[in-house]
Amino acid sequence: MLKDRNSSAIVAVADIERALAFYEGVLGLRLAERHEEAGVLVFRTGDTFLTVYKSDYAGTNQGNAVSWAMKGDLIEVVNELRAKGVVFHEYEQLQGLDFKDGVYSSGPVKLAWFKDPDGNILHLAEGV
Repeated sequence: MLKDRNSSAIVAVADIERALAFYEGVLGLRLAERHEEAGVLVFRTGDTFLTVYKSDYAGTNQGNAVSWAMKGDLIEVVNELRAKGVVFHEYEQLQGLDFKDGVYSSGPVKLAWFKDPDGNILHLAEGV
C-alpha cells in the first residue's frame, strides 16, 4: 500500500519567521510554498518535501523529527553548519560508536544530531 510512496517530514515550530531563517538561511533548503494564514512553510529537500507549521506543541518532541541521507559529505555538511552556529549533540545511549567533533562513527556509518530553534531533533545519516 505505502511501500512505493514517497514520504515527507512535518515539523511543529513556535515562530514561523525564525523557522524560515533557520531552514532556509542556515540549512540552505529552498522554500517551495508559503501559506501565510495557515502558518505553513514547505521546503524542497532532495526528492521530497519538509513541511514546517506553527503549533502550540512545538518543541515537545523528544525523538528525531527529520533525517537526511548523506552521500559521502556528512563531515563537510557538519562543518558548514557548525560555522553557522549549529551545535551538534552527544547522546550517552550511543555506546560503542566513536564520537568526534559532533559526529558518531562506526566503519562507514556516520551519524550527527542537532536541533532547530524549537528543539526539534534533526539527524544526518551516512552509510546506513
